[in-house]
Amino acid sequence: MKCMYCGCIDSKVVDSRTTEDGTSIRRRRECINCGRRFTTYETVENTPIFVIKSGGARQAFDPNKIKAGIIKACEKRPVAASDIDKLVADIQKKIYNSLVQEISSKEIGEMVCEGLKEIDEVAYVRFASVYRSFTDTSSFMKELEKMVKKEKK
Repeated sequence: MKCMYCGCIDSKVVDSRTTEDGTSIRRRRECINCGRRFTTYETVENTPIFVIKSGGARQAFDPNKIKAGIIKACEKRPVAASDIDKLVADIQKKIYNSLVQEISSKEIGEMVCEGLKEIDEVAYVRFASVYRSFTDTSSFMKELEKMVKKEKK
């Protein structure tokens, strides 16, 4: 690692520890040449994943967009923030573990629906009504009937 003070490429690691969230390693280094200390962070390099929108456009995967949609669906519902964070993390992990470089927004929407169904049924119906573009009450009622049938089983 190149020293930011003198430019020397030799340094030794004095201290190493993981960050609070566990996603990177913080290293304190000391330059062999000038003796000054500096901090570096080591993180996993993620391969970019692109989301293919319904219109065919592609954009970079952003878990914050998923979280925003889930928060909107859970508005005024007794859903803990930790449950939302866990659902977003689970979806993100599933997407990265699939090892694909492109995923459709439809697939992501289905993952969100499945997760919300387990957390809060009202939030699920809210999300599904926007995601599946319910245009009238009959399509909305069909979805509710499916849920009632599954509960009876």
